[in-house]
Amino acid sequence: MRRRVIGLDSLDELAEPTKRVAEAPRESAGHTEFEFELPRGYVDADGVVHRHGRMRLATARDELRPQIDLRVKENPGYLSVLLLSTVITELGDVEEVNVGVVERMFATDIAFLQDFYRRINSEGHTRAGVTCPSCGGAFEVDLAGGRLGES
Repeated sequence: MRRRVIGLDSLDELAEPTKRVAEAPRESAGHTEFEFELPRGYVDADGVVHRHGRMRLATARDELRPQIDLRVKENPGYLSVLLLSTVITELGDVEEVNVGVVERMFATDIAFLQDFYRRINSEGHTRAGVTCPSCGGAFEVDLAGGRLGES
């Protein structure tokens, strides 16, 4: 049996399909991106508030890559900042959602995005069961929906 030696060029070719997956269209056979509305919104350097965004499903690579980042090794809480900056594909008119953008978000919005991430990646949807504190009635709400108080 002959063994084939794989050179560096071949390894790059093996990695190529991963690049193509990341550039896949928004609407494919499966729903891979989900819209959201931040409770407070990201305020950019010009004072413009950005609330509406899109988050894509995470890949194994997305979850593994931050594990080797020195910032995460020094502060494990930084994992979510790196992960969110990777999977948020749009945020209002912000040109690029990067670590700096996520770092400057309000804690309320980070908590919302962490829960949203968990829901779409673990449960496959953005709905949550809730109970009315007044009447005790149970119903579902869509976490991706409009701002508080809107229907």
